[in-house]
Amino acid sequence: MLNQDVKLSNNLKKNLQNVLTLPGPKGKFIVGNAIEFGQDPLGFLTQCAQQYGEIVPFRLGNSPTILLSNPEYIDQVLKDNKLFVKANALRTLNALLGDGLLTSEGNTWFRQRRLAQPVFHQKRISGYGEVMVDYTNSMLDTWKDGETRDINADIMRLTFNIVMKTLFSSDVTEEQAHDVAQAMSVAAEWFLAKQKSPVSLPEKFPTPSNLRYKYAVEQMDKHIYQIIQQRRTSGEESLDLLSMMMQARDEDDGSQMSDKQLRDEIATLIFAGHETSANTLAWTWMLLSQYPEVQTKLQQELKEVLGDRSLTVADLPALHYTNMVIKETMRLYPVVWNLDFQASRDCEIGGYYVPAGCTIFMSQWVMHHSDRYFEQPQAFNPERWAGDLEKQLPRGVYLPFGNGPRTCIGKSFALMESVLLLATIAQKFKMVLVANQSLVPQPTITLQPQNGIKVLLSRG
Repeated sequence: MLNQDVKLSNNLKKNLQNVLTLPGPKGKFIVGNAIEFGQDPLGFLTQCAQQYGEIVPFRLGNSPTILLSNPEYIDQVLKDNKLFVKANALRTLNALLGDGLLTSEGNTWFRQRRLAQPVFHQKRISGYGEVMVDYTNSMLDTWKDGETRDINADIMRLTFNIVMKTLFSSDVTEEQAHDVAQAMSVAAEWFLAKQKSPVSLPEKFPTPSNLRYKYAVEQMDKHIYQIIQQRRTSGEESLDLLSMMMQARDEDDGSQMSDKQLRDEIATLIFAGHETSANTLAWTWMLLSQYPEVQTKLQQELKEVLGDRSLTVADLPALHYTNMVIKETMRLYPVVWNLDFQASRDCEIGGYYVPAGCTIFMSQWVMHHSDRYFEQPQAFNPERWAGDLEKQLPRGVYLPFGNGPRTCIGKSFALMESVLLLATIAQKFKMVLVANQSLVPQPTITLQPQNGIKVLLSRG
């Protein structure tokens, strides 16, 4: 069993038991408690689904909101990207991400998605496997038997270096890499502080936090535009993601991405491309440390498939158990823990009236921990994925990368990276959790360990 049970406060239970309802044409809204949601979003959403069922109406402040936990309802929302558009949460990061794929909508999103799709073709991203393995081995060369490491911090640095290499090849200086990393770190801290604050001042208000965020983004922009301009001036064509995005043409009018569009997609890829994989791998090592028998089976598979040689992309299809370990981690600790959309007009979901502007929550945390779809849902059991369980589940249940038109464009890249890094590390090291540390999932933009994850290394 996991040792991080989500516990609800007495206040939250009281608020849910004494709901106030407002009439609607075909349904009603429960008035929830925005403070309780902010303090414990995982517990709040879990309790709502367990106590009130498949579609739960409530309010967060002045915003009417519904939580869906019926996979058919979830699939309906994910399929219709015109009726259900992105909600406002990620748009607060507009200064950082601009109109990249995470934040854009409508024609802008559709055009950018179409331009970027070929860049992430399986054959193209497979070429980055060697970079991933080489960078991981370089990190492992600095590790020592018997030392204590914060595995989350180490892998966060590793995945950042990998995404910068695959984006820019050899163009990036140490100063540029530092300032881009600093902007990403400051943005994550700024977003978290904004979520927790009971009073949210506009971004343009000159608070110390806002000014620090603004300066960090300006420094990042300076470097990204400089790299784009250098690449355009040189006319160099390489196999990195920047070159592929610069060469991409719209199939309708032949147009290409502007410098601003390139900047927005680069910032989005850096932001999403390193944090998600790093957090997945940190949770994986925490679980492997809690379940040593799984760690042993993982290393047995690596020994049988690889022996003492280094891993390659060609080995991935043979690493069945390693893949199942990653799938099970993404079930228990989905890095994207909640999807939120808005209804662009009045509509119905499952026969219930949903007004225009209503926010729609679909929580991977809730769905992935449901005993309706997973036997012993709190247990770490990679073997549950044997026999194509993922294909047997209803659409809308297992959603680590979303689904439908909104499926994450970097899904193949992220899965390949997670398996390659896990296998490369597990070939050389075993890990045991340092005792008496607080292991708390912190649901911000991604689900991350609040205090890091400290482990004791031993040579495998």
